[in-house]
Amino acid sequence: MQLNYIMKFIYLFLTFFLFTFLSANAQQSCMTEANIKALDANWEDANLHPNPEFMETTLAPEFVWVHNHASMIDTKESTVKRAVNQKANGTSNTKSRTQSEVKVAISGNTAIVTGFTFVDRGPSPTNYHFMRTYVEKDGKCYLVGNHTMAVPIEE
Repeated sequence: MQLNYIMKFIYLFLTFFLFTFLSANAQQSCMTEANIKALDANWEDANLHPNPEFMETTLAPEFVWVHNHASMIDTKESTVKRAVNQKANGTSNTKSRTQSEVKVAISGNTAIVTGFTFVDRGPSPTNYHFMRTYVEKDGKCYLVGNHTMAVPIEE
């Protein structure tokens, strides 16, 4: 009888411990509005100050970047390579990148981020509308897609 009581206690304790552990891990998702906004701001910074290490670890293997009017389409490989070259040569011609009106929509393990980025490369700065897609895989958020479109200057 005593052994039966001990076994039930151990079973309940282990069940409670497992439930608590799984709940805590589920709550440590990168897929929150604050985390995604911070990750997206880091993406902008990695483009302003070429950071191939950030891009290597943050871009998903299937990453695609469709530029203005599909004038250029980048993959993870080409994006990282450009950052490596810019960092090595100190040739980034971008003076500033400023985000505004950033919005995040999260559905399951996917986040869509939209907003505007004002990019000053001189001689005339350009305002871009962007839409980026982040996906959580194994507890880490990756940038899977980026689409940027220049916003025409109103006359």
